[in-house]
Amino acid sequence: MNDREEIESTIKMIADHMETGFLENIVAMFKQDKSYYPHIGDLMGDERMQVRIGTFALVETLMAEDLESVISTIPGIAKLLSDENPTIRGDAAHLLGIIGHKDALPFLSAVSDEESDLVRETIEEAIEEIKENEGS
Repeated sequence: MNDREEIESTIKMIADHMETGFLENIVAMFKQDKSYYPHIGDLMGDERMQVRIGTFALVETLMAEDLESVISTIPGIAKLLSDENPTIRGDAAHLLGIIGHKDALPFLSAVSDEESDLVRETIEEAIEEIKENEGS
């Protein structure tokens, strides 16, 4: 997936399938082609709640089988910590906490002064969760 238009079209197709509940098909796509992994952040940035919920499920499923590829998605997800929508910022922080890898800590620490109380709390919880994971 090199051409920007093709990438955007593929992301939209994945998001549309995610919204309609085709998670198993999407998981299979990601397992077959690792070039989809960098676009997990794009999926998490979708305004549709069903797409974001599906993205959580996708990441949790993929973590069990290909943790290294999931870890590689951290920078793309972290970009959403500065999204204008506080729901997306909070969801991104929560997903980074679920991934639980230390590579997310600098991104989360950089936004620990978040203006939204709820998002700030989610960021703090994600940082705690990652530190606990690293300690075990």
